[in-house]
This record gives sequence, C-alpha cells and structure tokens, in this order.
Amino acid sequence: MQDLSRRTLLGASTAAAFAATYAGRAKAAPSDTVRVGVIGVKGMGWANMKAHLEVPGVEVVTLCDIDDNVLATRGTEFQTLTGKAPRIERDYRRLLDDKDIDSVIIATPDHWHCLMTVDACSAGKAMYVEKPLGNSIAECQAMVAAKQRHNSVVQVGQWQRSNQHWADAIAFVHSGKLGRVRMAKAWAYLPNAPLLAARPDEPVPAGVNYDMWLGPAPKRPFNPNRFHYTFRWFWDYGGGTMTDWGVHLMDMAILGMKAGAPKSVMSAGGMYAFPTSAAETPDTQTAFFDYGDFSIQWEHSLAIGNGLYGRQTAVAFIGENGTLVVDRGNWTVIPEKSGETFKMTEVPITPVSDKGLSKHAANLIACIKDRSLKPNCTIEEASNTAIICQMGNIAHRTGSKITWDAAKNRFDVAQANKLVTPTYRAPWKLPARA
Repeated sequence: MQDLSRRTLLGASTAAAFAATYAGRAKAAPSDTVRVGVIGVKGMGWANMKAHLEVPGVEVVTLCDIDDNVLATRGTEFQTLTGKAPRIERDYRRLLDDKDIDSVIIATPDHWHCLMTVDACSAGKAMYVEKPLGNSIAECQAMVAAKQRHNSVVQVGQWQRSNQHWADAIAFVHSGKLGRVRMAKAWAYLPNAPLLAARPDEPVPAGVNYDMWLGPAPKRPFNPNRFHYTFRWFWDYGGGTMTDWGVHLMDMAILGMKAGAPKSVMSAGGMYAFPTSAAETPDTQTAFFDYGDFSIQWEHSLAIGNGLYGRQTAVAFIGENGTLVVDRGNWTVIPEKSGETFKMTEVPITPVSDKGLSKHAANLIACIKDRSLKPNCTIEEASNTAIICQMGNIAHRTGSKITWDAAKNRFDVAQANKLVTPTYRAPWKLPARA
C-alpha cells in the first residue's frame, strides 16, 4: 500500500510549512467566486459551512440532506445568516451534476465518505471532506486513488493541522530538543459521554429518506440509536472514539513522529463504563502501535475526565530530555532531570487563540484559486492517519496482534483481512482502489 510505507513523512517539519497563516494564504491570485454545496448539514457540515462563509470570495449556494426536517431548519437559518434562500437537494448526485458548483463539503456519516468523495472527484469538484477519511482501509485507498486519478483539490477536516500552536509544538518535537522520543501518547477522556440505552426499532421518521441514509451499509430496520450523531458508535457507519477523537489526536502523534505503517498493532478494551450500552464500539480502549524503535499509544475512556497530565484530550511526546504535552488549548514542555540538573529548559504553558477550522477552510479556498498551494491536510495524509486508527480497531475486534504487509495489502491474521474491505449493499459498488 503505497500510502503506508514505514515512517512516511506526513508533513513538513517546520511550522511554516505545516500551517501557513491565513494572511499568507490570502495572497493567492484573485479569481472568480468559489461556489460551494454542502452535503450533510446537521452537524459538522453546518460548522464547516459557516467556516467557509468567513472566507472572502466564497458563496454557499446549495444544501443537501436526506432529512427534510433538517433541511427545513437549516434552510431558515441559512436565509437568516446570508440573506439568501439556498437551493435544496436531497440526492447528492444532483448537487454534483450542478456545473455552477466549484467545491463541496462532505459531512455525512463516515460510511458515505468514500462514494461521495470519489463521485465528487469524477465530477471535477474540489472538496472539504470530514474526518475520518473513510470507514475502512479499502475505502481510504479508493479515495486516494480517485483524487490522484482526477488531480482533485481535497482538504480533509483534520483542522488541527491549520492551528498555529499545533504547528509550533510539532516543530519543537522535530527540533530534537526533547532528545530521542521513544514514545508518543494520544488520548481522549470524555466525562460527559452518556449511556446509549437500548431502544426498540421504530418507523422511519416522516421526511427521512432512510434507504439513502443507509446507502452502501447493510439493510437494517430504523433505530434512532443508529441515526444522526450516535451513528458513530456502530461499526456499519463509523469507528467509535478511535476514529472520531482518535483521528484528530493520533494525527498529531503521527505527524510528530513522522510515522507511516506500524510494524504491529495490539488493542484491548470493551464496554467497561456502560456494559448495557446499545453501542458496538468500545467505551474504553487502548491501542499500541509498534514501530520498532518507538511506539505510539492511543487510549480513550468515556465517563472519566481525569486524563493524562491533567488533560482530557491531548498528545504527549515523551523524550529523553523532556516531555511535550499539547492539546487544543496550549502546549508545554516538562524537562527530565538527571540528579538535580534539568536536561533541558522548561517551556511554560503557551496559550493560544487560533481559529483552526476557519483557517482550514481558508486554506482550501486558497488551494482552489492557486493550484501550486498544498492543502494543510491532504487526502494522502488523512488516509495514513485513518488507516492507522482503523488498524487499532481491527486489532480490537479480532483480539489479535496484527502485522500489516504493505506489499501484499493484507494482514497476517485471516480474521483481520475480512475487515479491510466492506461489503457494499446493492446497487452501490465500492470504487476501485487503483
């Protein structure tokens, strides 16, 4: 698998290359207005749309969703926000057929990302795709292949790559001041996560095209637990906290360590917080990614808020001279001691006030207007991170230590290989991976 050669460099090692400021990106040559359509407008699609609207020269023209109730609410809010009524579509393919649309925001449940991204590439659209890139290894590979085949402009929603303080922290790791970094840890402790109590199946709500919502996923009766936000706790549609928060935070660990495919992966966890939960994905999980001369570790725990180093969601780079800890609020360096002597100078907490999501949208628009520019989170980088996180889930689901053979595009465990490629429900077909 060409995107996962070991220790692939995922991004530039300097802050300037990693996350150019909006002011710098705004110097791109002027061009016509970039007209945008939004696919999936309930959650992050709406947040991403508002971030796009902050960028000069952007006009959002079309909202698309399978839920008429959501469309009615968002249509009214859109008119209040912009003073204009949006076009409304219920089938993303009709939106992609619109020649007036230059770029699309794809913010649907994860199991739809692949088909929509590949179709958007085929339609000649630029795009902003929510993370995680895909819901399986095969889907991520197919999406990268489509982008490369059509030379599309694709930004993936790992927007921490557009935050200056994350760039500064990663640059510090790359500077060598921490000494040899033998371990990176990423974690999410989410104290407010509720129990997802079992609920009976229900009739499909009025105004919802449920068959279209399912798309390539297996046919199942409608259940509110598997719909809208909580879809992510079910394997058919998402990968739980590992590919939700994990993709954001593991992305920074991977970037700091310049990591590609691990030598092997192990994982353990289960429904420890909520044994009676209707969810399928674990509420407590640890995953260990072995790279031979260093490791990356992930852990999450729902309904517990006391994370490592006093932070609920963060990344730590543990070096022989000191440990750098970074989250969305700030970063700091804690020096190691040799006897009574510190091995390096302490770096005090460095707070930030950085609109990463807005800068991420601005970066995409700049790349659309000037093709010489590079998105802050390319599809290749996002694929690398998503696949590594999916490996953590595959190790958990199989209960096995797994090793990836990039040349053969397969694991050394038969049960793990069954989870590489999803079975799409007819008439939907998984796009080609090459």
